[in-house]
Amino acid sequence: MLNRIDLRGTASIPQGLLPRATFDVAAALDEIQPLLDAIRHHGAEPIRKITAERDGVELGSLRVPAQALTDALDALDPELRAALTEATERVRKVHADQRRADVVTEVVPGGVVTERFIPVGRVGLYVPGGLAALASSVVMNVVPAQTAGVPDIAVSSPPQRDTGLPDATILAVCAMLGVDEVYAVGGPAAIGMFAYGTDECVPVDMITGPGNIYVTAAKRAVRGLVGIDAEAGTTEIAVLADDTADPVHVAADLISQAEHDPKAASVLVTTSTALADAVDAALEDQVAAAKHAGRIGTALSGEQSGTILVDDLEQGLRVVDAYAAEHLEIQTRGARGLAMRVRNAGAIFVGPYSPVSLGDYCAGSNHILPTGGCARHSPGLSVQSFLRGVHIIDYSEQALREVAGHVTTLAQAEDLPAHGTAVTVRFARSRERTEA
Repeated sequence: MLNRIDLRGTASIPQGLLPRATFDVAAALDEIQPLLDAIRHHGAEPIRKITAERDGVELGSLRVPAQALTDALDALDPELRAALTEATERVRKVHADQRRADVVTEVVPGGVVTERFIPVGRVGLYVPGGLAALASSVVMNVVPAQTAGVPDIAVSSPPQRDTGLPDATILAVCAMLGVDEVYAVGGPAAIGMFAYGTDECVPVDMITGPGNIYVTAAKRAVRGLVGIDAEAGTTEIAVLADDTADPVHVAADLISQAEHDPKAASVLVTTSTALADAVDAALEDQVAAAKHAGRIGTALSGEQSGTILVDDLEQGLRVVDAYAAEHLEIQTRGARGLAMRVRNAGAIFVGPYSPVSLGDYCAGSNHILPTGGCARHSPGLSVQSFLRGVHIIDYSEQALREVAGHVTTLAQAEDLPAHGTAVTVRFARSRERTEA
């Protein structure tokens, strides 16, 4: 089922040979820019119009009534509530350790630089509700924002055709977490609402959360006006495996991410042809029995998925670093040692008992991660995503006097003499006051 790419005997890792989905954000942006422009100029009315056309829902208020949140939490299945509570506690525990303390550096006596970590003031968190309504993404968005100390949090998720409201479990989790500002708006319209504001929604400072290519395009369009976490695309998994891996486990993990979307990417990198063959056989059996067999089969047979054969684990490491997967599993001998050598991955799952689905829900890690090779330069969502490091510079007169010559020298070298004057004038004024 998986396409096979043989890189054995290849010294370099050609990017063009690695499986990768076509992800044309620029083309998507052309499609949704008129909607964003309309929201910027006219507020809620274009949002109501597109929601009626795309979702089949006639919205009055964009904001979900408080009673709907309470009702959703009251109706939440107790077993599901227990699972969500456990997931939340674990995510809080991991993210609490990410909160950075202010750093005070005495550069010289009388010259102090303090770095304060200040949370953004208001964030808009987007939660998808298309092929799957991802209630767990509420936890992954909200908990790090709350841990960072963000004072004003809003959530938006698409309305369901039968209720006119976001998925009931998403509403319940918002209520569990104490988020009472929730909007029934999906896709790029939600991003436009957060960025430009409406009569009901105050514009935000930052937008986070995964979504489809149109959500990604909208985030690109408003970046700069607001901050964003990343341009996240369709989910992807890579598994680095040797002949010790269980092919049934590997197949199940590849399927778990293919289940998300027909464009999801599932990639096996292995030193073992026998394992690759066994995984293909296991995929046949497991896909046939899967609830979402259609979309899984499309994803696994697409250009974005495949098996890559490598000479050894050293070459395998080079391949997974070049691929820079959103999720990377390592199922090999000495898996943890190899994991510590990986440079490029959104999150790394070590050994046979750390599947990606654990990270999706209950590992304590965050599942909002960079895709499409962006793990080469961007991290996943964390407490740090919502914090800004701000330097506070506090120098005494004597500390400034000691470095004044260097400042004026550098200012002259850059032909910015007024920079130097802004320092020296202080000492001239000081002499004047002393002489007076």
